[in-house]
Amino acid sequence: MIRPWELDIQLNYQSEKAVYLQIADTLIGIIRSGRIKSGEALPSSRTLASQLKVNRNTVVEALQILINEEWVMARERKGIFVSEHLPLATKRKQQAIKEDEPTPIKRHHIVFDDGHPDSKIAPVAALARAYRRIFNTKAKGQMMGYTDAYGNAAFRAALAKMLNHHRAMHIGSEQICVTRGSQMALYLTAQCLLEKGDYVMIEDPGYQPAWQAFEHSGAKLLPLRLDREGLLIEDVIQYLKKYKKIKAIYITPHHQYPTTVTLSMQRRLELVRLSQAYGFTIIEDDYDNEFHFAYRPILPVCSLDTIMHYVYIGTMSKVVAPALRMGYIVSHPALLEKIAALRKIIDVQGDAIMEQAVLQLMEEGTISRHLKKGIHHYKAKRDLCATLIDQYLSGKVTYHLPEGGLAFWIMPLQTVNWHKIAAQLSLKGIKITPPDQYSYRQDTNGFRLSYGALSATQLKEGIKALGSLLGP
Repeated sequence: MIRPWELDIQLNYQSEKAVYLQIADTLIGIIRSGRIKSGEALPSSRTLASQLKVNRNTVVEALQILINEEWVMARERKGIFVSEHLPLATKRKQQAIKEDEPTPIKRHHIVFDDGHPDSKIAPVAALARAYRRIFNTKAKGQMMGYTDAYGNAAFRAALAKMLNHHRAMHIGSEQICVTRGSQMALYLTAQCLLEKGDYVMIEDPGYQPAWQAFEHSGAKLLPLRLDREGLLIEDVIQYLKKYKKIKAIYITPHHQYPTTVTLSMQRRLELVRLSQAYGFTIIEDDYDNEFHFAYRPILPVCSLDTIMHYVYIGTMSKVVAPALRMGYIVSHPALLEKIAALRKIIDVQGDAIMEQAVLQLMEEGTISRHLKKGIHHYKAKRDLCATLIDQYLSGKVTYHLPEGGLAFWIMPLQTVNWHKIAAQLSLKGIKITPPDQYSYRQDTNGFRLSYGALSATQLKEGIKALGSLLGP
C-alpha cells in the first residue's frame, strides 16, 4: 500500500524557476538525503497536488522529470517508487563543480520545435479502436497480403474527395500516392522528377530537409528572397532568364516555412503563368493547411484551373497524430507511376491497415470533429503566445499575428547571436533551433517560435527566459 508521505516542500512563486522544477529538485534532494529510501513509494500525484495546492498536471510534470532521470520508476497500477539503483552523484564529484560554473542540462523540458501539434489532443484512442476493428473484421489473406504501391484504393478515394471538396482541387484517386510522411513524399518526388544538373528554386529562408532531398538527386538550388507577400516573383524571373535547366520550384505558400507569411493571390497567378511558359514544375508543400484561424484558408496553388505542371504534397501526421507517418503526393499519373515504382523498391507498400483505420475515422466524422476542436485549441494557444510575447519581448522584437499554423516568426530589433542564446537557454533546459537552420544564402535574424506542442506554463517560462537574454 502506498504510504501518504507528508513531504516538506516549500514553493517560491516569486522564483525564476518553474514550480514543477522546484518540486522535482526538492524530491531529488529528499531522495538523496535518504528520507525516502530505494524501493519505497512516493505519494500519488493527486495526493501531492492536494498537499501543495497546485494543479495535478504540475506534479505530473515534476514526477516525469524524476522518471526520465531515473530517480524513480513507475509501476503499472501500483504507483511511483524510488529506484533501486539511484543515479551516481558522489560528494567528491559535487564538490568539484564550482558554484559559479553552469552545469549543462542534458534533458530539455521545453523544446521550441518546427511547429508540431499537441499530441495530448490527438484522437489516439479512436485510432487504436479503428485499428483493432480492421484486424477483427478483415480476412487474414486480405489483411496481410501485399497491396497497391499507390496505397489503399478506398483511402485514396477518400483523400481525393477531401481535396476536391475542401481545397477546390479537381483530381481522382489515380492521381494520389500515399507515403510514409511528407519527407518520403519529397524524396520520391525529387528522385523521380529531377536529374543531375537540374535547378530547383527554393524559398530562403526555408525548409532544409526538402533542400537535402533535392540535392541528393543531383539538383542545384536557387534561393528566392521573401517579403510580406511571400517569395519575390522578380527573383523567379531573373533565374528563368539566366538558367536553362530550371526543373522545379519548391514552395510552402499557405504559411511559409519558417516565416508564416502567405503567398499573395497575385503572385500565385504569376507563378502559375511562368510555370506554363517555361515548363517548370510547382512543388507545393501544404504541410499545415488544416490549421487556419480566419474564415477559411487560402486555397492551394495547385487548385488553380490554369496549372499544368504540379506536385502537391500533404500530410495526415499533423491532422491525426504526430507519430503517425502518413503523407501523400498528388500529381499527373505519368509521374506517379514512376514514384510508385521507386516506392515499391524501397518500401513495397505503405501501412495498409493504418490507412484503413484512418479511413474509418474520416468516414465516421472523428477527424472532422478533431479538427474543429484543434482549431479552437490552437487559436487559444496562439492568442496566449501573442500575449506572452507582448509581455516579455515588448520593445525587443517585432512580429505579425499569424492567421494559422503553429508558430510565430519573430524578428529581434537588434542583431542577435542565436547560437550563444541557444547555449544559454540550454542551460535552463530550453531548446531552440538557431535561424541558420532555415537559411541558404540569405542570413536571417528571425526566429521561429512554435507553440503547438507546449503547455501554457512552458510557453510562459520559455518566452520569459528568451526575453531575459534578448536585452534589457
